[in-house]
Amino acid sequence: MKFGKRLKRQIEETLPEWRDKFLSYKDLKKLVRLISAAPPSGDSAEDQFIRLLDAEIHKLNSFFVEQEEDFIIRQKELQERFREVMEGHGDMTSIRKDIVNFHGEMVLLENYSSVNYTGLAKILKKYDKRTGALLRLPFIEKVLKQPFFTTELVSKLVKDCESMIEAIFPEREGMSRVERKAAGAAEQIIFRNTMAALATIEELRKGSSTYGHFSLPPIGSPEADLLLTLQPPSPIPIVMN
Repeated sequence: MKFGKRLKRQIEETLPEWRDKFLSYKDLKKLVRLISAAPPSGDSAEDQFIRLLDAEIHKLNSFFVEQEEDFIIRQKELQERFREVMEGHGDMTSIRKDIVNFHGEMVLLENYSSVNYTGLAKILKKYDKRTGALLRLPFIEKVLKQPFFTTELVSKLVKDCESMIEAIFPEREGMSRVERKAAGAAEQIIFRNTMAALATIEELRKGSSTYGHFSLPPIGSPEADLLLTLQPPSPIPIVMN
């Protein structure tokens, strides 16, 4: 699947409020086409491309940092509620639902980082090919230092959240029918919110005909391992390459 179609699909599947926060790949691609077609002018397509590229990096960083800060606050609140529930206070069903939804959002943000990095690498490759310039290498070196590509903090929050998930989803033996039903519903949420993101990360990071120095490195999927341990009784189609 071409990246443009993959990005469109990913945007359609993400949270509605995130949809205008992704890389404007289509607009950048249009400018790349104009560069080779139009003669140089006072405000050339090449100048417009560079300006839009810088604006897009700013957009990606702003959104990513905003989400990170929100996740830090929400994680602390959930940890406090988690402690209360484990001490016998509070609503177990509610905390389960909120934790798995939170986990799904964080995995989506990791996916957001991967998708947008890949889009930048691909559009810069097209730019270099059209112009004969060598913009991709210095620009990607700059991108690797940008907040939206620095996912260590989010990855730590994901792991902390997974520890809570493991604690609040005990073995089904000994659970009442109502508890099993509530747990199954929450688990369905984590599958729906997360598996599409994991599949996209896997697809972006695996080798392809365009795999090279600027591709994301192949990774394992610890989140997928956790999801498989929580697999609900009713089957959900999962494709893992």
